[in-house]
Amino acid sequence: MGKEIERKFLIDQQKWDNLNKPEGKLFRQGYLLTDKDKTIRVRATETKGFLTIKGLTVGASRLEYEYEIPVAEANELLDNFSVSELSKTRYEIQFHGKLWEVDVFAGDNEGLVIAEIELESEDETFDLPDWVTKEVTEEAKYYNANLTVRPFKDWV
Repeated sequence: MGKEIERKFLIDQQKWDNLNKPEGKLFRQGYLLTDKDKTIRVRATETKGFLTIKGLTVGASRLEYEYEIPVAEANELLDNFSVSELSKTRYEIQFHGKLWEVDVFAGDNEGLVIAEIELESEDETFDLPDWVTKEVTEEAKYYNANLTVRPFKDWV
C-alpha cells in the first residue's frame, strides 16, 4: 500500500527570491477526477509523465499510488480527459538532510509559492529553512486539485 505523508508551508518571498537555487522543472498537471475522498492526477514534465491516484487526506497522510507513463501519453490524457489543470515550476532543495520541493505556480495561481516536505511518519522532526513561514498542511484551499478550480487569484 502506498502512503504519502506530506507537510506544506508558505514561504517568505523575499528570502526565496534571494536564495541560490537549482534550475526548476516545469510541470503541467491536470485532474481526471477530483472529489473530497480521492483524486486522479496526470502530470507531465519535458521528459516524463505520471499517473497518480490519491486518497482522502487525514492530517498530513493519505494513500498514494504513482506510476510513470510515457510523456506523450500524459500529454494526451491532459489534452483529452483533464477536467481541470495548473502549471508550476518545481525546485528541489536539500536542507539538513531533507528534500524540500518548492512549487512556484503560474497562470491563475501566479504569486503562490508552496514548499512541501515528505516524511516517514507524521511525528518526524525536521528543521525549517529560514525561507519557510506558515504551515498550511491542513488548509484545503492550498491542495493542488483545489487550486485548479478555485485558483489563488480568486482569493487573495
